[in-house]
Amino acid sequence: MEFLTKISAVAIGGAAGAVARYLINISPAANVFAKFPFPTFIINISGSFLIGFLLILLTDKIDVSDNLRMAVIVGFLGAFTTFSTFEMEVFGLVREREFITAIAYMLLSVFVGFAGVIGGVSLARRF
Repeated sequence: MEFLTKISAVAIGGAAGAVARYLINISPAANVFAKFPFPTFIINISGSFLIGFLLILLTDKIDVSDNLRMAVIVGFLGAFTTFSTFEMEVFGLVREREFITAIAYMLLSVFVGFAGVIGGVSLARRF
């Protein structure tokens, strides 16, 4: 039963995060810069800040249930932006003084990820 409660917490948080992301994407601010993906930029930066802030706040500073922490960090921020998780993983590697691994992870994630987008577009165009 506890497993289903955690899954429900993540699902509810994820639904809220997805809605928040959508609302930012359709906001009037989305058209501020014609070519710059401003909404995604704001989502990624705010998500990165929030995952760092809330991870410490909800783990070390404020006593909250695991379900609430899962709903907010895994659910909401996971759906809001996966970039925040990426940033937190890089932070963990730097904190562990794994600088080469952190740099490799950053570069590979960006460049191989972009290659994945190109590959996906290329494959989809063949259908």
